[in-house]
Amino acid sequence: MNAIAPSDARRFLAEEIRVTANIRSPGVIDALATVPRERFLPPGPWEIRGTGDAGGTPRRTEDADPTRVYHDVSVAIDPARNLFNGQPSLIARWLDDLQLAPGQRVVHIGCGTGYFTALIAHVVGPTGHVAAIEVDEELADRARVNLCRHPWVHVRPGNGTTGLPSDVDAILVHAGATHVLDMWLDALTDRGRLLVPLTVEFPGMPTGIGKGMTLLVTRSGSEWQARALGAMPVAIYSLRDIRDPGRGPQLMQAMTTGGLLKVMRRRRDKHDLEASCVVHGRGSCLSA
Repeated sequence: MNAIAPSDARRFLAEEIRVTANIRSPGVIDALATVPRERFLPPGPWEIRGTGDAGGTPRRTEDADPTRVYHDVSVAIDPARNLFNGQPSLIARWLDDLQLAPGQRVVHIGCGTGYFTALIAHVVGPTGHVAAIEVDEELADRARVNLCRHPWVHVRPGNGTTGLPSDVDAILVHAGATHVLDMWLDALTDRGRLLVPLTVEFPGMPTGIGKGMTLLVTRSGSEWQARALGAMPVAIYSLRDIRDPGRGPQLMQAMTTGGLLKVMRRRRDKHDLEASCVVHGRGSCLSA
């Protein structure tokens, strides 16, 4: 019998992630220590996957004790679809990089069953607002039920391209994109931040999952500064319906040569290919 209380396990995981992932935001750590992860998962025992299980078969927890999910592991939501609630340390780093604060307005695209949305909601608090969007209507319904304790969160189905609120402080795209969409940039207030994984789908990987790097874009007036968040790759489900396969070769080259690490801005002006263009498209270019 596991004698550790779930609240103690949550606090231990939060502190471990604070140290190992170098999380600077007290709000993110408090969210990890407060939000019950098991509330957003199917009933246990659970199928889990850690860093050492990459590409392998998930392991099953010994029992349905909630403390089993308070480790830095991915937990299966739907094993048949290879759909997981990801490692908390990755999302904690993303939320830390977005510099969330109480009272802010946030869009979460790809909210799944709502656990990471709940972390965002905890950080921004009841004076803030979270628009949670999920392309899978079944998952959106589950997220709406799971997040009912957070009335400042609004959940709706969609792919994250329409009906976005305006003047938001942060957008988290929780799925792999091939490029940064104009509608995301238009939704940001001045000094607003957008975090999006840019991914390529490799042969041999599970269907619909890509690997790549995460980009942080910050609005500064009519300019959009951009930078890749380190060289650590991320594997994540791809956005549905809005990827541009034609950008794949450029994006692959930018990642493998280190060009993506040199990106400094996202250009919106129509221009021909220049030496500073890292991933080029007319009207949508990542530039060094």
